[in-house]
Amino acid sequence: MIAGFTRGKAALQGAKIAYEIGGRGPPLLLLHGFPQTLAMWARIAPALARRFTVITADLRGYGASSKPSGVENYSFRAMGGDMLELMAHLGFERFSLAGHDRGARTAHRMALDAPDRIEKIALLDIVPTHLLLSELDRHVAKSYYHWFFLAQPEPFPETMIGRDPDHYFESCLTGWGSNLLEDFDADQLAAYRESWRDPTAINAMCNDYRAALELDVDLDARDLPRQLAMPALVLFGADGPMAKAYDVLETWQARFADISGGAIAGGHFFPDTAPDDTARALEAFFS
Repeated sequence: MIAGFTRGKAALQGAKIAYEIGGRGPPLLLLHGFPQTLAMWARIAPALARRFTVITADLRGYGASSKPSGVENYSFRAMGGDMLELMAHLGFERFSLAGHDRGARTAHRMALDAPDRIEKIALLDIVPTHLLLSELDRHVAKSYYHWFFLAQPEPFPETMIGRDPDHYFESCLTGWGSNLLEDFDADQLAAYRESWRDPTAINAMCNDYRAALELDVDLDARDLPRQLAMPALVLFGADGPMAKAYDVLETWQARFADISGGAIAGGHFFPDTAPDDTARALEAFFS
């Protein structure tokens, strides 16, 4: 549990979503990525709570949120719908939003589906889903092989991961930017392990990646002509695979009219390994 925050679980139309809330001020929703939980924000959320009402939530399929079966339940539209409903449930019709990894992809879909509800958006260490999949090169494919491994038909990846979940998911944490496991906070790492050792969570994470290839890339293709008006911040790990393969900020230029951003020291998981720098960048942007 995040220090000073209150824990809750909202029974929504499509899922039960676990969340924590704390602070005072304008509402700010924080979304984690793969293979993590809302514990990812444990050292960032309290700093932001000095100026904002901060809500962290487990995406469906992750952490303490419910894990419905079926690939169709894990599109970014479905995940984003949960979060839009959660924020309305909490009394926030309009809010700001930050996401990392899968949480950032969910956030982008939320901005496309409900632009009138998003005040500002921050996307952490991703390039657009459609771009990554439609213009894939060998270097990105090697670094991000998990997109295609996890998307294989059930139960192939589930069976392989289930033999030793810690080994597999820890290889993800340390593989995208040369971070050491010791760089991750022990309590946060314990929360991740508790989640990813659950076979239903493993299945849900695989369905998340299956949905990206089967559903999300086509949904995004329909929205390629659109440019969103809300201010956007794009942060990326200076030593991560995305920064090595792309001009990350440039990949978002056509998708947002008002965009800024830059690098944070570290690899893909810089919110875990550089939480103070991440919190400062987010606070400056959302303020």
